[in-house]
Amino acid sequence: MPSALIIDGHPNAESLTASIAQRYATGYGDARLLTLRDLDFDPHMRFGYRQRMSLEPDLADAKQAMQEAKTIIIATPLWWGSVPALLKGFFDRALLPQQEYRYTSLGLPQGLLRGRRGRMFLLADTPWYAAPVLGLPASAHVAKSTMKLCGVRPFRVHRLLGVQGADEARIARWLVNAERTGASDARRDADRPKTHAIAAEAASSSVVATS
Repeated sequence: MPSALIIDGHPNAESLTASIAQRYATGYGDARLLTLRDLDFDPHMRFGYRQRMSLEPDLADAKQAMQEAKTIIIATPLWWGSVPALLKGFFDRALLPQQEYRYTSLGLPQGLLRGRRGRMFLLADTPWYAAPVLGLPASAHVAKSTMKLCGVRPFRVHRLLGVQGADEARIARWLVNAERTGASDARRDADRPKTHAIAAEAASSSVVATS
């Protein structure tokens, strides 16, 4: 299996986000590019966490790819302070209690994807000088509340700001840097063994006390 999993969370294949994901994959080499727009799955948690939904084949395959990867990369735009509904729905359906994370007897989260590193390429029209005022909440959402909670550490965020007003030269630099980052990560990962997740308990479809 490929050593890196790149998750492209943009609904449009012609987006700059998609190009960044592709260039990282090119630089890494031994990578799988998972384009969520091409997957067949229901992004809605129909029962919340009170009842498990059956996993569609594409979703089961994506979860297996996360388990087997050394590095997990997320490429996404910033929309209304968050990520596209497609990516959020993927997180909701694919990252499950007792499989990608669990809680200890003290109520503390324990990530079951430990041993994996990660990055996020976050693209936003927000200019760099406005970011401290407007904030980039998607950064904390994906990095801290999602990936790190599941045990993916370290998880670095690359903020590509001012996309709307970026000229061709700046876009070209972003693409080159994404490819170089992929190549650098590939050299790093070649020197370390794969670390499998903690053996998770069998998934349960029973009703649980949660929101």
